[in-house]
Amino acid sequence: MTDKHQLATQIVSVGRDKKWTKGVINPPVFRASTIVFDTMEDMRHAAKNKTNGEMFYGRRGTPTHFAFQAAVSELEGGAGTALYPSGAAAISAALLSFLQAGDHLLMVDSVYEPTRDLCSHILAGFNIETTYYDPLIGEGIRALIRPNTKVLFLESPGSITMEVQDVPTLCRIAHEHGLVTILDNTWASPINSKPFEMGVDVSIQAATKYIVGHSDVMIGTATANEKHWPQLRERSYLLGQTTSPDDVYLATRGLRTLGVRMAQHEKNALKVANWLQTRPEVDHLRHPAFETCPGHEFFKRDFSASNGLFSFVLKQGDQEAVTALVENMQHFKMGFSWGGYESLILGIFGIERIRSATKWDASKPLIRVHIGLEDPEDLIADLSAGFERFNAVLAAKVK
Repeated sequence: MTDKHQLATQIVSVGRDKKWTKGVINPPVFRASTIVFDTMEDMRHAAKNKTNGEMFYGRRGTPTHFAFQAAVSELEGGAGTALYPSGAAAISAALLSFLQAGDHLLMVDSVYEPTRDLCSHILAGFNIETTYYDPLIGEGIRALIRPNTKVLFLESPGSITMEVQDVPTLCRIAHEHGLVTILDNTWASPINSKPFEMGVDVSIQAATKYIVGHSDVMIGTATANEKHWPQLRERSYLLGQTTSPDDVYLATRGLRTLGVRMAQHEKNALKVANWLQTRPEVDHLRHPAFETCPGHEFFKRDFSASNGLFSFVLKQGDQEAVTALVENMQHFKMGFSWGGYESLILGIFGIERIRSATKWDASKPLIRVHIGLEDPEDLIADLSAGFERFNAVLAAKVK
């Protein structure tokens, strides 16, 4: 079998140990808080065995959780996976698991805005200092490492502007200085890159997005390598992080179709992106599979495929014209998040205000789209009509 065929089989097979599934296709939903024991010895045994799927207390998990954790760990390539009620919770818990007062954090400048807010409003209050770095800094990261730097945080591609980082180089340098490397790997999902082979210590998924795939569950995961898994597991537990077994069940069910959905998202998105590239209104694409995207060379090296999420930059326009473009779409919907079966569109302003290590040209509007599972010809027609509205607004201003 080819690697792609093997991956398809793996996606269907992971996390289906009979001790969790009890012999049924999908792991049953075990709802539990208190777990009861027959003997003191049974209770002590369960308390000690934190890594082998022993039921102890509902917050540690049930077979529903254990099956999903095993599946994500295997697909990501890590030693263990902790579960959280959202992707943002996974990010905050991972950072708090490896940082303490007086530490210094290196954070990529293109990061998801809520992560930046966490650094500014929570970590700063804990006397944890954050320095933002250019996502394309490469070897230059050495100059930013201090004696008290403890964590290097990456997000590749970057949120909204899609810069692809040289993850292996950054991780190698970080490890030379004893740093923990944490990657928001949501764009790749657990199947389109191999973070632990690139030197990542902790890989995070906003499983809300492609793993769930149906825009109806909030859930996050953080998968760690063998060295860092015990600390991530224990500190996430102490922080009280837990997830509903019903949500985990839906995430597990979504995971089974991840491969076919990702392939279709990619196919549809490439068709739409190629069409956008021909439009006179478009300055350039921010799609990692295209040469116009910063870090495209790292995408070619480190990723096996793309997905449905990308951005494009317009040559000109203002908020009124962009509003005319994105409103009144037939198929595209306006909304945050992505990864579901529906197509989404956002006109994003103010990027220059949330950058400190890099500059953004605010004169050229950016549109972010998530290409769903609709017929791409319908999506192209929708965008074409949007450009007509956009151009009408600009033309009226000239008059």
